[in-house]
Amino acid sequence: MGRTAAIIGGGIGGLSAAIALHRTGWQVTVHERQTTTPATGTALGIWPAALRALDELGIGDQVRALGCAQNHGEFRRPDGSVITRLAVDQGGDRVHLLSRPALLATLKEAARECDLRFGETGGLGGKSDLVVAADGVFSGSREKLFGDRYRARYAGATAWRGFLDGQPTDTFTEVWGAGVKFGVTPMEGGRTNWYASAAAKEGDWRPGAELTALRERFGTWADPVARVLSQVTEQSILRHDVYVAPKLPSYVRGNVALIGDAAHAMTPDLGRGACEAMIDAVELAAALQSAEGLAAYDRKRRRTTQRLARMAGAASWMTRQRHAVPLRDGLLKVSVLAGPPG
Repeated sequence: MGRTAAIIGGGIGGLSAAIALHRTGWQVTVHERQTTTPATGTALGIWPAALRALDELGIGDQVRALGCAQNHGEFRRPDGSVITRLAVDQGGDRVHLLSRPALLATLKEAARECDLRFGETGGLGGKSDLVVAADGVFSGSREKLFGDRYRARYAGATAWRGFLDGQPTDTFTEVWGAGVKFGVTPMEGGRTNWYASAAAKEGDWRPGAELTALRERFGTWADPVARVLSQVTEQSILRHDVYVAPKLPSYVRGNVALIGDAAHAMTPDLGRGACEAMIDAVELAAALQSAEGLAAYDRKRRRTTQRLARMAGAASWMTRQRHAVPLRDGLLKVSVLAGPPG
């Protein structure tokens, strides 16, 4: 019998880990408490490094074909003027935008030879040689391994998101106001993906009146924000508060490895959360083929992802600034000129 792995969580990180481990000879069981992958959801930016990870999983070209390449990118002010433009060709590839349901369906199909147990909650017990904790930002595994002080904490911001049918775009546009921002990206199927964020008290939602809340904050802004808000419906809006994971002393404890949001949930400001989960999975499988094993995974991924989490937090802080906006916009220009985070 080959080496056995139990994966807690059948999301992007968990399914990626299942594929990567199976391709290197592991017998894999995935435990996912949801009964199926979601049917609706907004777009994720798949950065070149994540596309290379998907190449290692054998589905990179499929994801490129399904998604929309980002051909232009810019940051604007609420009046429509441009703060700075974004280079979109990163390392010979471009960011591709693909909805979470489409990505998960692709990963699930690629993991079909694994034992996928949807509707079943997994745990840290059992006799598997390896346990992969991929149970998300509110990871119970993280708390059991490291204690309550490593529970996810509120990041001080809330987010709205959604998409419009029949509104194709190939441009990433992010509009920065005083303490708030609104973004528009491509999405497969001729759709426009949109999102917004603002500083807010935790849980301060307005059920049934989120469109009103958006128009109060962004209603005077120029296109593309005005265009989106003129067409979005209350029923199509998703809202969630943003939570992050505290900095862990290790991504490994015994035979358990944490990946994705369970290890390093960060604010969405860099658009790297899903990407880093897929990269974690590939690097974990590679590390387990080396003499160092899990120690190699921790050494390679913890420093990189915690640096990205700090950068995402700094970007979130910049977004929430209500004063010295010209200075903030200048800092944004400098950061864009420095290039994307590695």
